[in-house]
Amino acid sequence: MTNININKDKISHTVYIALLVAVGALVLLLGIGTIFGLLRSGSEPVLTLGGTESAHTFAQGSPHSQEDDIRVFSGLGRLRIPLVNSSTLLVAIAFPYDASDIAFTEELAAKVGDFRMLATGYFSALPVESAEQVDDEAAKREILRLFNGSLRLGRIEALYLTDLMVLDTAR
Repeated sequence: MTNININKDKISHTVYIALLVAVGALVLLLGIGTIFGLLRSGSEPVLTLGGTESAHTFAQGSPHSQEDDIRVFSGLGRLRIPLVNSSTLLVAIAFPYDASDIAFTEELAAKVGDFRMLATGYFSALPVESAEQVDDEAAKREILRLFNGSLRLGRIEALYLTDLMVLDTAR
C-alpha cells in the first residue's frame, strides 16, 4: 500500500494564486468598463433588456414610448377571508392597468394593503345567505367602486375575480 502525501502548503498556494488571478481579472474588467464609459459620447445605453423601444426614447417621455403597455395587477395574491357562517372564502383579485403611467403604478403598489382590507371587509360583511353563493358581478362592481374610491392618480376600469370558492368549515 502506498501513501500519497499531499502538500497542504502547495494546495493553499495554488488556491491563493487562482483567487488572485480571478480578482485581477475582475479589476481589469471594471477598469476597462469605466474607461469605455468615460470615453463614450452620447447617453444611449449600450445594451437594453426587454422591449423594442430604446431606453432613450422612453426617458425623453415620448407619448409613444410605451403606449400600449397594459399589464395585469395581481399583487393582492390569494385572499383567505373568514365569512359570518364560519366558512372561508378564497379569492384572487386582479385588474388591468397602464404600466406606462408610473405615478399610478406606484400608487397601486402602495395601496396593496388597503385593497386587501377593502376586499376582506366587503366579503366578510356579506349576510349569511349570500356567503354560500357569492354574486360575482355584484362583488366586482362593489369592490371596483371601493378600490377606485381610495385611488387619487387614476382609475381601475375592470376587475377580475379568480379562484373564487367558499370552503365550508362549519361542518
